[in-house]
Amino acid sequence: MQTIDLIILSYAKTPALRAVTEYCVSSALASEPAAKIRFNILVIESQKDAAAYQGEGVTTLFPQEPFGYHAYMNIGLRQTSTPFVCLCNNDLYFHPGWASAMLDAFAAQPQLQSASPLCSKHHPKVSIHQNSGLHFGYGVRREVAGWCLFFRREMLKITGPLDENLKFWFADNDYAKTLEKHQIPHALVTDAVVDHLESETLSTLNPIRQRLMTKRAKFYFDKKWNGLRGLTYARKLAQFYVKLGLFAIKTALTKQP
Repeated sequence: MQTIDLIILSYAKTPALRAVTEYCVSSALASEPAAKIRFNILVIESQKDAAAYQGEGVTTLFPQEPFGYHAYMNIGLRQTSTPFVCLCNNDLYFHPGWASAMLDAFAAQPQLQSASPLCSKHHPKVSIHQNSGLHFGYGVRREVAGWCLFFRREMLKITGPLDENLKFWFADNDYAKTLEKHQIPHALVTDAVVDHLESETLSTLNPIRQRLMTKRAKFYFDKKWNGLRGLTYARKLAQFYVKLGLFAIKTALTKQP
């Protein structure tokens, strides 16, 4: 029997968002026969007063540290230990047999270190279809489906922990660039299917916070990977905060009766 660690980040601040995470967990548990594959599911929950999630092998952790996508995933990585680990958004549906297909791909390709399953909702839109083999590469939202990253834990000896300067956006871009930098083989496994329900938690954030999360991350990403120099980075960041302030004022004025 193979054991796989699933690390799922959740923010169950409403009953609807709680239901999204519960659906994710239950679909994972039902996706494989327990006698064949055991899942150790660690839900890292940002809503501190939420109830623990239920199910065989399910653990809930409530970190005291401020939220950061990579920071929380690193907490999960430190709390788990199996040879294969999967980093997951909470807005996923795991199709039956997905994990078996992932393990089969790793067994067939010993050089493979990292992989993502196909999303039947997203990937056909970018001309990648189910049961079309392994697609090697580092394309974000193509080969690298950042909502579900499955890899050999030993890979972290090469890459190190996830970059905690990235709080949410551009986390998948950074993962892809890191793999490419170290020439670590990654593939989309098209006979393993995990559907992404697309940013259910993010859609509840106000526009100002969404802008803050996206733009600040882009500036840092460009500084790290595209040679954006320190002074240019600082100037762009300052300009962004000015624009964000003006946007906040405009938004507040339009809401006045």
